[in-house]
Amino acid sequence: MDKLSAVKASHAASSLDPKIDAHVQSCAFDIKHGMPEENIGDMPAQSLAVFNAEHKHSPVNPNGCRSHTWRRWLVLGSALLLSVWGINEMRSVLTIEQVTFVQYLFLLLFGLTFSWITVAFTGSIVGFFLVVRQRRAIPTRLTAKLMNRTAVLMPTYNEAPEQIFSSIEVMASAIGKLGEGNAFDWFVISDTTDPEIILAEEAGFHLLRQRMGKTVNVYYRRRPKNSARKAGNVGDFCRRWGSNYDHLLVLDADSLMEADTLIELARRMEADPDTGLIQTIPQLINGTTLMARLQQFATCVYGPVVGTGLAWWTDKEGNFWGHNAIIRREAFMSAAGLPDLKGPPPFGGHILSHDFVEAALIRRAGWSVIIASDLGGSYEECPPSMTDLAIRDRRWCQGNLQHSRVITAKGLHWVSRMHLLTGVMSYLASPLWLLLIMVGLGLSLQAEYIRPEYFANEFSFFPSWPTMDAARALTLFIFTMVILFTPKTLGFISYLIDTKSRKRAGGFIVLTLSFMLEVIMSALIAPIMMLIHSGAVMSILIGQDSGWNPQRRGDGSLPIKYLIYRHRWHMTFGVFLTVAAYFNSLALLAWLSPAIAGMLLSVPLSMLTGSWRLGAVLKKMHLLRTPDETQRPAIRQSMDETVLIYQDTIKASPDLVELVSDPHWYALHLAFIDRVPARPLGQVNAVEATATMKINEATTISEAVSYLTKQEQALVLATPELFKALSRLSAQ
Repeated sequence: MDKLSAVKASHAASSLDPKIDAHVQSCAFDIKHGMPEENIGDMPAQSLAVFNAEHKHSPVNPNGCRSHTWRRWLVLGSALLLSVWGINEMRSVLTIEQVTFVQYLFLLLFGLTFSWITVAFTGSIVGFFLVVRQRRAIPTRLTAKLMNRTAVLMPTYNEAPEQIFSSIEVMASAIGKLGEGNAFDWFVISDTTDPEIILAEEAGFHLLRQRMGKTVNVYYRRRPKNSARKAGNVGDFCRRWGSNYDHLLVLDADSLMEADTLIELARRMEADPDTGLIQTIPQLINGTTLMARLQQFATCVYGPVVGTGLAWWTDKEGNFWGHNAIIRREAFMSAAGLPDLKGPPPFGGHILSHDFVEAALIRRAGWSVIIASDLGGSYEECPPSMTDLAIRDRRWCQGNLQHSRVITAKGLHWVSRMHLLTGVMSYLASPLWLLLIMVGLGLSLQAEYIRPEYFANEFSFFPSWPTMDAARALTLFIFTMVILFTPKTLGFISYLIDTKSRKRAGGFIVLTLSFMLEVIMSALIAPIMMLIHSGAVMSILIGQDSGWNPQRRGDGSLPIKYLIYRHRWHMTFGVFLTVAAYFNSLALLAWLSPAIAGMLLSVPLSMLTGSWRLGAVLKKMHLLRTPDETQRPAIRQSMDETVLIYQDTIKASPDLVELVSDPHWYALHLAFIDRVPARPLGQVNAVEATATMKINEATTISEAVSYLTKQEQALVLATPELFKALSRLSAQ
C-alpha cells in the first residue's frame, strides 16, 4: 500500500508514546510506503539435470536467435590451429629422441595454459579492426518512444549510501530531461546488515524521495534475511514486484550509466522481441590508487579490443556479468531461477557467480544473449589494492569453480558451456601456471644434476634423460610472448591511431609512458596474483567457504604488519625460486627474474599500489590517464556535486536511539520496513529471542540499545514488533 495506513493499523493496539502515535496519525497521508503493492509472480528454480526443449521460446523473427557460425570458425578455429602448432613445437623442444614422464607432464601443462591464451589472441585481432571502425563511424541509435516499463534495480550490501542515492538521482534526472522518465522506476534493494548503514540508507532514500519523488518513482526495500546473496535479492524482487515490469535493468552499488545508454538498452530490448539480455561493457572509473588506476587504464585501452572481439564471435550467445545490463523480465523469471547445488559450500549451496549461469539458462530457453560492445557510457568502480582485489577474487573464485558442476547441465548451448569453462579456467589457470613453473624448474635441475643415460637397445629401469632444442625453445618463447601481449598491444595501437582517443588519453608521449608503466607493473603483479589465485583454489578444494564481505573503495592503504602477514608466503616462495634457480644456473635465474621480482617485492608493491597519494601523484603527471579524466562526462560532474548533498544529509542522520525517540523518523522507518514472513511454530530465532530479552530487561531506549549487538540491532530495525517494543521504553 502506498500510504501509511498499514502503520496506523499496526499501532492501533500498541501503547506508544502519545506524541509518537499522534505524529504517525498526522503523517499517515504524507509518508509513502517504501515499496509499491506486490504483484506475486512465479520464478521456479531450473533443473540442471532435465530440460524440456518444447518449452523453449519460439523466435518471433526467423533469425532472431541465430548466430553467424563462420565467426566461430574464424576465431576458435584459428586459436585451435595455433594451439596445435604451439604444443607440437614444445614437444619438439623438449627432446630430440625419447620423452620422459616429467616432460609429458610439462607438455600437458603447457598445452592447457598455451591454449587458454590463444582464444584471447585471435579474438582481439578481430576486435581491433571492429574498434577502429566503430570509432570512425557515427553511432547508430534507435529513436522510437519507449512503450514498456523498466525497473532499474540497485542491489546493495553494506555499501556507501551517498554513492547509491546520488547516482540514482543523476541518472533519473538525466533520463527525465530526455523525455523518458516515465518508462523507468528505480529500486534500491538492500541486503545491508550493518545497523549504522541501514539508518544511513533510510536517510538517503528519504532525501531522494524529497528531491525526486514528485517526478520519478523511487523505492527502497531491505530484506530481513539476505538468503542466496545478490541472486536471492534480485529473485525476491522478481517474485514480489517483477510482474509489474517488462524489463529489469540491473546495476551494482558502484554503477553509473549515461542516460542515452540506459534508454538505448530499453529501446533495443523493445525492438527485438527475441532478446533476453543485453550486456554492456563497463568502464572502470574513480580510480584513486595506483592499483585502481592500472585497472582503469587497462579496461579503457585494452578492454574494448578484447570485449568487442568476444561480443563479435559469441554473437547471440553472449554472457552476463551481473550488472550494467538489461534483462527481459519474462525470460529471466521463466528460465533463470537458480537451483541450489547439492552438498555444502564451497561447491554446494547457493550459486555465487550467478550471472554466467543465468545467461546460460536464458539462452537455453531460446532467448538471445547479446554483448553490446558499441555502447559506451557504462561505468563501475574497482578494488583499490591487491589485498582488496584478492578478497573479491576469493569470492569470485569459489563461484566460478562452482561452474564445474553446472557446465554439464542439460540443454545448454555449447558457447554457454565455453563461458562457464572460461569462468573456471580464469582461476584454474593460476595453479596450472604455477605447476608449469615448478615442473620446468624440475626439468632444469634434472638436466643440471642428473647424468643422462641412453640405452637404445637394452632394457633398463632408469629413465632416458633428454636433450633440448634450445633454438626452438627461444622461438616458441618469443611467439608465446607475442600471443600473450598482443591484446594489450592492439589496444594501445587502437588508441594511438585514433586522434580523439589519443589526445584525450594525454597524447602520444603520455599514452606511451602509461602503456609501458602498465605493462611493467602488471608483469610484477601477475606472479603475486598467480599465487593468490592458487591459494584461493587450494582453500576451496579443502572446503573453506568465502563468506560475503562488502568491497572497499577509495584509499586502499593498509598497515605494514598486515601486508607482511598477507604476503608472507609469496615472499617465501620467491626466496625458494631464487635459491633453486641460482644453484641451477644464472641463465635460469635470469629467465625467472620477472616472476621472482614480483614475489620478493610483494609487500612494497602492495603498499605502493594501494596508496592514494601515489595515485594522486600519477594523476597529476597525467600518467595512466583515461579519456573521461580529460573531458569528464556531464553525468559524472553532476554525480560529484550531488554526492556532497547526500553526504551532508547522511552525516546528520539519526542513530537508533534518535530514530526510536523522534516521531518523524519513527514514522518513516515503519513505512520502510519490509514485511516479515510469519515464524513457523516451534522454530525460535536465537538472535530475536536474545534481543527481546535485552529490550525487556532495559528501562530506557538508550540502555536497551547499549545491550544490543550489531546483529541484534539490525534485526530490531527489520522487525516491527521489536521496534515497537523498543519505542515503548522511556526516552530518558
